[in-house]
Order: sequence, then C-alpha cells, then structure tokens
Amino acid sequence: MNVIRKNDVDKLQKDITAVINPTKKIKTLEKKLQFSDSFENKVALADAYLENKMYAEAITQYQAALTNMFKNDFYVISKLQECHYFSSDFATSLEYAQRIIDTPKFKKYRSFFLYGMALEKEGQVEKAEEVLKSYNAPYSKYQERLELAKFYIRNNKLSASKEVLQEIITESENMSKPSYKQNKAIIIKAKELFTTSL
Repeated sequence: MNVIRKNDVDKLQKDITAVINPTKKIKTLEKKLQFSDSFENKVALADAYLENKMYAEAITQYQAALTNMFKNDFYVISKLQECHYFSSDFATSLEYAQRIIDTPKFKKYRSFFLYGMALEKEGQVEKAEEVLKSYNAPYSKYQERLELAKFYIRNNKLSASKEVLQEIITESENMSKPSYKQNKAIIIKAKELFTTSL
C-alpha cells in the first residue's frame, strides 16, 4: 500500500494553488517581506515576480537585495541580467553580464545563453556566435541549439543552420521515448525550419 505523507500533500496543495492563483504566492511573499526585510525575502519575492513575467517589479526587488555583503551576489546579478533581457533592455542586460562574466559558473547558467542572445541584439554578431556555438553539443541543449540555428538563419549562414537542424533531427530518431516526449516541440520546430527556411 502507498503511504501518503502530510508533507507531500502540503507541497502538492501549494503547487496547485500556485498554478490556479499565481498572485497568491506573490501576496504571501510581499507580506513576508513587510514582516522581515531580509535578503532572502527580497530575492524570493523577486523570483516570484520574474516567474510571473513582472520584470519591472522583479528588477526593483533584485536591486534592493544588492546591498552590503550581497552587493556582488552572483545569483541576483544573473537574475537582473535575465530581467533586463526579457524587458528588451539589452544594453543593461550586457552590463550586468559584464559584472559576472569572469565567474567560473557563469557559463553553466542560463545567463550565459541570454548573454549571447543580447550580444546579437546589440550588433555584436561574432561574439554572439562564439557564445551560442558553445551550446552545440550532441544529445543535449536542444532549445539552445534550435536558437543557434535561428541565429544562423537571421545572419544568412544557411549551411551552418542546416547542419545544426539536421543534427537535432538525426538525434531525435535515436532518442528514448521519454527524451523524445520531453523535446518533441523543439524537434517539430527543427523539422519545420529545416524544410521551410533552407
């Protein structure tokens, strides 16, 4: 028999509430921040704003968190970079990226990919290509590789785009069912791009 633990039920209820009423989580975190103006509470609220695409509010909270001993916090700076990217403020996104670019873990975060995308938006195409190409590894990073293919199309490098898309399509034929299911939308898009854009 399966035993259902109270913690599992509580977590499931919180997850369901967050999906049905995403502002409830924000209201709860706002109250928590009013009660205790801590770094953790500011970041948690900013994360909730970012999750709900409320970029201006997220930026305000992340900036408020960058004080004293946390003024160079990698996580917060990477999230500010992300918020500015999705707010189409690419120059500011790049400024935040410059603050963490020498951190070894930068290349492992989503921030590095957004850095490459922002470079292209700001006209630094060669640098952008260098960053985006680093994601072109077999059997991984399908979303980033699809974006690399689109980057090549935008910049009239059709043979390079064709090569990336062909690799994704070929790999999809050898994927396990769970992996295929997880990446199905990207694979379909890759096939569409391969036949229509090239």
